[in-house]
Amino acid sequence: METINAGNITKGSYILFKGSPVGVTKTEFMSPGKGSPVMRIKFKNVQTGSAGEYTYKTSEQVEVAEVSKKEMQYLYRDGSELVFMDPKSYDQASVPVVLVEKLGYLIPNLKCWVVWYKEKAIGVALPSHVTLRVIESPNEVAGNRINAPKKTVKLETGVEAQVPLFIKVGESITLDTETDAYLSRVQ
Repeated sequence: METINAGNITKGSYILFKGSPVGVTKTEFMSPGKGSPVMRIKFKNVQTGSAGEYTYKTSEQVEVAEVSKKEMQYLYRDGSELVFMDPKSYDQASVPVVLVEKLGYLIPNLKCWVVWYKEKAIGVALPSHVTLRVIESPNEVAGNRINAPKKTVKLETGVEAQVPLFIKVGESITLDTETDAYLSRVQ
């Protein structure tokens, strides 16, 4: 098993916590005035879907979970499972819904990276940005034009996003999947 210093744990990595693989959802490095520095992590267990947090001393050794990623295409949701297909071999894999963070960005035919651990699909890494269509948008309000005002719109998957005032119903926009920020309007 490969090990790393706890100070090198990053968001999105997979480690073994008490013998079970967990996906790291947040990391926070803290260096108190007295004592040794620590790394606080938040994680999601990939077998049960339960979340937790733990604090390591940065010098502690942590086992890395041996995961692999495979590019697959999202097909549909089947109850509590998300179904993906390998576009080359047409093999299908299911990932439990509880293991996927941002469901609102999954649209049919979207190419994602499915994460595997011991030949079992345990998670999904979304592309860095995704294009979605606006289905609800309030009308612009005359007046406030200072500091790039924004409005909240509803997208085809039910997600709400902050966008510039000129975005209208029926237009497609590109969003950053990590920060949920508006990137551009798609012509």
